[in-house]
Amino acid sequence: MQNNLLEVRNISKSFPGVKALEDVCFSVKEGSVHVLCGENGAGKSTLMKIINGIYQPDGGETLIRGEKVEINSPIRAGELGISMIFQELNYTPEMTIEESLFAGRWPKKRFGQIDWKTIRQKTLQLLKQENLSYDPQTKLKDLSISNLQMLEILKAISRDADIIIMDEPTSSITNKEIEILFEKIADLRARGKGIVYISHKMDEIFRIADEISILRDGKVVETRPKDKFDIDSVIALMVGRALGQGYPKEDVPRGDVVLEVENFSGPTGFSDISFNVRKGEIVGFAGLVGAGRTEVMRALFGLDPHFGGTVKVHGAPVKVRNVQDSIRNGVVMLSEDRRRYGIVPIRDVKENVTLASMEQFFQKGRLHSARERSRVEEICSKINVKMASIDVQVSTLSGGNQQKVVLSKWMLQDPDILILDEPTRGIDVGAKFEIYKLMTSLVKEGKSIIMVSSELPELIGMCDRMYVMAEGRITGELDRAEFSQETIMRYAMNMARKAV
Repeated sequence: MQNNLLEVRNISKSFPGVKALEDVCFSVKEGSVHVLCGENGAGKSTLMKIINGIYQPDGGETLIRGEKVEINSPIRAGELGISMIFQELNYTPEMTIEESLFAGRWPKKRFGQIDWKTIRQKTLQLLKQENLSYDPQTKLKDLSISNLQMLEILKAISRDADIIIMDEPTSSITNKEIEILFEKIADLRARGKGIVYISHKMDEIFRIADEISILRDGKVVETRPKDKFDIDSVIALMVGRALGQGYPKEDVPRGDVVLEVENFSGPTGFSDISFNVRKGEIVGFAGLVGAGRTEVMRALFGLDPHFGGTVKVHGAPVKVRNVQDSIRNGVVMLSEDRRRYGIVPIRDVKENVTLASMEQFFQKGRLHSARERSRVEEICSKINVKMASIDVQVSTLSGGNQQKVVLSKWMLQDPDILILDEPTRGIDVGAKFEIYKLMTSLVKEGKSIIMVSSELPELIGMCDRMYVMAEGRITGELDRAEFSQETIMRYAMNMARKAV
């Protein structure tokens, strides 16, 4: 019989206006993977932060190997053999890979100096062991999201923890990296480690889980062995309702071309990009990680430089020198990395939503606070941001609600064209459905959407047309009637070519 490595009993936690957890019981056995599911706002992150010592519970107890413990800090959690990989990456951009791996546990020389030679050797050994080819002196600011995610996984593994919490660890990594991760999870399980795995990807859940627990509204509504669940029952328990159709796509009349990009090239790895978007249309961009989709969109939004090519909005050539130019052109972007480019975590919802639109609320040099509050509450209600009030700090919201705050910010600009880069990354099925409904609502209002996603089913389910990229170039354009995962993957792997 497997023993419990970790057990929490009757854990409760409240924040101002919100009861995040209520009498939660949860355990992780030796040599097992316990998957935790739930909609955004269900309490998953709060529970994990309590286990990791970031939050203190209002009630309940925590046991490690049957002994009651108090986890009052992440340092104490580490001492007890708990390591957590967060979905939202928090890192110091100027720190190197080797510094990040050994921060807080520096090998020392005889007289107390940091032993950089040993750090380098151990880093290289660890990278080789995990089949990764990073330069140990690479700064974190120069890594992609997928590489940063892999580094966080590597860091947790390197600490040889008995209990490893993984919060959406595959949300931004390649299929090859996912296979490496799953091999490592199998290895850790065989060595008697306990894994808490938070995911909304059903194929992952049913591939690696031993047990599944489902949180809803701060309570554990069900815990069973994996073979006692099926996909429909998991989703029904998560959301407390039947979702019905997964993609609420509606046929919306398409109008004139509102955005036309021709021979667009940039120093970040894309060249000769040409495409167009019509009024009331959702245009998808598919491709493997590293294909250049995000790089094109960042340059189009003015975040990165570009050279050559033209951009036309409503038929008129426009300049895109910076983000301000793009906003004036009626183009906004929801970035794939919302914490770096979308929100200011330490500020409240109101400040985040009005961040790019403060001029709307000033008249003769005076801020109209009542109008600001009214407008923010109106837009947040429309987008269904779940929160106690617009005065709560954004960092206290779930990932899906943080994403909605970013959308609210840009909707205040009343844009014509929205670039949504991985808009459903790391959010649960219920929150995804809300994003899809919002997209449909926006195009019915005459907006146009560019959707970048690594999830082919949602591109196929939501888009009117699709461009596929590989190696920094567009390799195919598909109409909705031509969509299939096989066809898209052939273009994504540059195995087929269609004139665009």
